Order: sequence, then C-alpha cells, then structure tokens
Amino acid sequence: MTYLPYDIDGTDRRGRWLITCDHAANTVPDGVAGGNLGLPAADMARHIAYDIGAAEVTRLLAAHLGSPAILSNFSRLVIDPNRGEDDPTLLMKLYDGTIIPANARADNAERTRRLDLCYRPYHAAYADLAARDGTVIVSVHSFTPQLRGRPPRPWQVGVLYNQDTRLALPLLAALRAEPDLTVGDNEPYTGYLKGDAMDRHALQTGRPHVLIELRNDLIADAASQHHWAARLAPVLETVLAQTQL
Repeated sequence: MTYLPYDIDGTDRRGRWLITCDHAANTVPDGVAGGNLGLPAADMARHIAYDIGAAEVTRLLAAHLGSPAILSNFSRLVIDPNRGEDDPTLLMKLYDGTIIPANARADNAERTRRLDLCYRPYHAAYADLAARDGTVIVSVHSFTPQLRGRPPRPWQVGVLYNQDTRLALPLLAALRAEPDLTVGDNEPYTGYLKGDAMDRHALQTGRPHVLIELRNDLIADAASQHHWAARLAPVLETVLAQTQL
C-alpha cells in the first residue's frame, strides 16, 4: 500500500471551513529510519511526537461544521509541517529534554528526503483544499499541561494569531465570555513563525484563519473530544457570522 502523509475527511462537504491538524499523528513512515526514530514507545506516545487528542477533535469539529479536514500522517519528530522549510526547528534533534537518536545524525540530504516524502505532499494537499472560494482555516493543536522544569499552564484553551486578527480576536472575546474558561491570548506560545502553516496558507493568501490550542489533558478521551468539538463549533459559526468575513 502506498504511504500517504496526510488524511482528508469530508472532501464532499460544502462548508466554508477547512479544519487542519498539523500534528495529528505519531507515525514514523517505514521510509524514515526504518520506521523507528530510536525512541521508546513511551516517548512516541508523549506530546513531543504529536498533539495528543487533536486529531479526533479536528475530525469531529469538521463534521459539526459540515466542512473538510486535513490531518498529517507523520510525527512532528519526523519533520514538522508547522515550520518553514528553512526553520532550524524543522527537524528537531532535542525536544523537551529528549534526544531523538535518528535525528541527531540526520544530514541535509536526509532532511530533503523527509521534506519530499512527508512535508511537501502534505502542504500540496492542504493548498488544494484551501483554494476553494471563501475558505476559512481553523488549525487545531494541543499543548501539554506542563513542560519539564516549567510552571503549570493554567489555560484550557489558547487562541493564537499574528497580524490578521479578523477572526482570532472575536473568537478570543467569545471564549473569554464563558465563565468556566481560562483562555490564553497567544498562549502558551506566539501564533506566528515565518513560513509556518498559517503563514503559508492563510497570511500569504489573505484567508481568514485562527489557530486553536487545547490543553491535552482535557481532550484525552473520546467523551472529552466530543465535548470540545461540540462546544467550539457553534462559537466559530457565530463569530464568523458576526464578523461577516
């Protein structure tokens, strides 16, 4: 069976949204280091390898919104699709205190091979989906409650953005109006890296967009994933209607 570095849900759905998940999987293709980066299974199940829970929320949210979704099918430790091709963190050799053995010895030729196998086909498929008229992009990510040696993160959800705030700021306000939520404004990290997925597919093309971060302990099982998808969908629809984008 031919390896595909992405999955697409709902290609026949006609909604305006495109729901994306750049860090959906902890898959290591057989064509990369024989399918093993040299990490134990416990590390490949951690947030360093993928965004825990984000894939399921992405699929469910897209279904609620009647819109397509695209999800990566390779670990960010293979190569990070949410980085520009010239970003030094594109191929991580150390992540949250963990050395990635197969990356520590990867040279430029190996980097290019992984770009061609995983990264570039993913972004080509992403661009095709985003090219529909009126597309609005929502990128779903998750974050760990606490990095090693760092304080706990208090937010349940974060809204990330850069200079295009047309969708992000109204969404931030709508979520902050809900009394049970602590919502991060460009937290737990900034919403922009040059050449990242939002820069490439939204900022450079003028498409409305926002990146949503969910704390991964809150979307760790099916019930919580359904809860968050059902909670976010009507808020997104309301905000889009209010902004008249």
